[in-house]
Order: sequence, then C-alpha cells, then structure tokens
Amino acid sequence: MKLTEKISWLMGRVQRSLFPHLNQCLPAPLTMQEQRLVSILEIVQVERHVPRVVTRYRYPGRKPLDRQGLARAFVAKALYRHPTTSDLHRALQSAVNLRRICGFGASGTLPSEATFSRAFAAFAAGSLGCVVHDALVAEYLSQELVGHISRDSTAIIGREKPAKKVVEEPKPPRKRGRPAKGEQREAAILKRLDRQLQQTAEEAIGELPVACDRGTKKNAKGYKTSWNGYKLHLDINDIGLPISALVTSASLHDSQVAIPLIKLTSRKVTYLYDLMDAAYDAKRIEETSRELGHVPITKRNRRGKEVVPMAPHEAERYKIRSSAERANSRLKEDFGASNVMVKGHSKVTLHLMLGVVMLFADQLLRLIS
Repeated sequence: MKLTEKISWLMGRVQRSLFPHLNQCLPAPLTMQEQRLVSILEIVQVERHVPRVVTRYRYPGRKPLDRQGLARAFVAKALYRHPTTSDLHRALQSAVNLRRICGFGASGTLPSEATFSRAFAAFAAGSLGCVVHDALVAEYLSQELVGHISRDSTAIIGREKPAKKVVEEPKPPRKRGRPAKGEQREAAILKRLDRQLQQTAEEAIGELPVACDRGTKKNAKGYKTSWNGYKLHLDINDIGLPISALVTSASLHDSQVAIPLIKLTSRKVTYLYDLMDAAYDAKRIEETSRELGHVPITKRNRRGKEVVPMAPHEAERYKIRSSAERANSRLKEDFGASNVMVKGHSKVTLHLMLGVVMLFADQLLRLIS
C-alpha cells in the first residue's frame, strides 16, 4: 500500500469510527484541536513502546503507575506547546476531553506533577522519542523510494550553564622525516571524519560530544550568532518528513555529523540524492555518500578561492533543500523546539524528539488535507 493510501485509510477509519464514538463518550464534542490530537496519537501509537503494567518494583515503595497515559500526555504537550510539566498538568486538570483522550479518568485520579517528572526522566533514559520515531519511519517510509535527503542543523537554546572545556596538555611536536633505525614513533591519530569511514553509525555517534556548550554559526543573512545549548541535526525528505535526527553539543561543526547521518538514513530508507550546504563540503563526506549509492550535491565552500558554480540540473535540485529549513522552522514555531525548559542531554533529546515525532505525523496529515 502506498504512503498516501495508507494514511488515507487510517484517517478514514478514525473519522468514521473513532470520532463518533468519542463524541458519545465525552462530556463535550471534540474541538478541531482535539480531533487533530486524536489523529496524531493514532498515527504515532506511542503507547505501543511503553509497557502497560509494571509487574516488578522495588519494595518498599509505591508500585509504578501505568505510564501509557503519561506518554500520550507528553505527546499532547508538544502539540499544545505547553512549556513546562506544570502547565501540562494544569491543562489536564481543567480540560476533561484532553484528560480522557490521554487515558486518564476523573481529575482526582490524575498523577501528581512529581510522577509526570519521574516518568519523563524514565522515558528520556529509555530513548522513547527515538524509538517511536524509528518505528514511524519503518512503518510509513521503509518501502518508499525517497528522491532527496536534505541535511541541516539548527540551534537549540538550553536552560543550563555550558560545560567547562577540558584543557588538554599540548603534545610535543612530531619529528619530521623518516624515523631512525629502531626508532619507535606513536601512530598519528586519525581525524574524526577519517575514523568515521570505518565506523558504524552507532560507533560514530557514540564519539560525538553531547554536553551543553556554546555554539556559533552564520544565519541566513551571513551574520554570526551565538547561543548556549545544543544543536539538532536533521535529515528531511522531499515532503518534509524527518528521517533521522541527532542532538549534539552546540559547538560541534555540522560536517562532523554528516557521515553518521548518511549511514543512519541509508539503513532506514532508500534514497537517491544528498543535498548539503557549504558546511558539509568535505571529500570524506562525498565519498561516503557515493559508496552508499547516493549522489551528493553540495554547495561549495569558498575557502578563499573561486568556486565553480553548480551545473544547472544540480542547482535546480538544490532548491529542494528548503524543505530542511521549513522543518526547522516548524519545529521551533509549532512543536516547542524554541522553548526547551529541561536540562541534560537525554531530557533535551526527548523533548526535541517528541517535536520531531509530531512534525512527522502532522506532515502525513497534510498529505491528505
């Protein structure tokens, strides 16, 4: 079944069966925003990746509550753009329909804010956002042929102090020329891009820095901007669906994430072209793209020299890369990426990945609207 047919069938079933049933069970008819939330929850199916009943727990202490409703509530938090867990908790207390859609009963049975916070920490430790996103890509895009993958990063402002940089002791300069007879010299340390050629995607990702620090990059107008926090790196297809996402330190250069993203995305979907801006202009990146069967189209970095312009057909394809910029904009304006109130890489990643999941589901809905 094709992508549009699959999503049309799902939404047809939701509108014919689920909406009338909910309107009968709920005290008030569903609003347009609540219908949108129900549709997104049906696409995302976050509860499939959360255990329904926790049978083993450490005694003494309270038995952990059912966390499927909590996971659905955090998806709703991304859609309603509630900045904090306290705001989400108050919204659930006051809105009966929202509370029932998430799976809670009367307001007196709603878990406390502390329970919500502990559940969020547990979801972050288990990489719930990444698991749900990977499942969505496998469900809806694994059998599709993707034309272009647009690669880009965006600044994520954090709420924590940047980590102190570790000052490394300067190494003695290497002797020039050939080593003398019997002389043993330390092997030169490979640069990160050279190491990534031989690494798997997981090994390369494991070496990337993830601590909160200070980043600087040029904006669309060519001016430098700086921020404390992180970077969100995305691979986006032609219709704006995020295929892969990574969160790293703000100071990490975009080129250091390209090879892991290429390998990661190549495992998930079959695609033809890699579209990248001048930050990804590196020989090793293009080699990796071609080895995996793709055609890299990269805007050349001047580096103080004259640059040969793109061929007309490449320049035309490169325009499609605007899908990555639109995705970054939607994440910040519609799904909370510009308002990160949690601290720590794992929690920030979960917050951002819930936004990525929402973007994926919302873009699917736009295909049939």
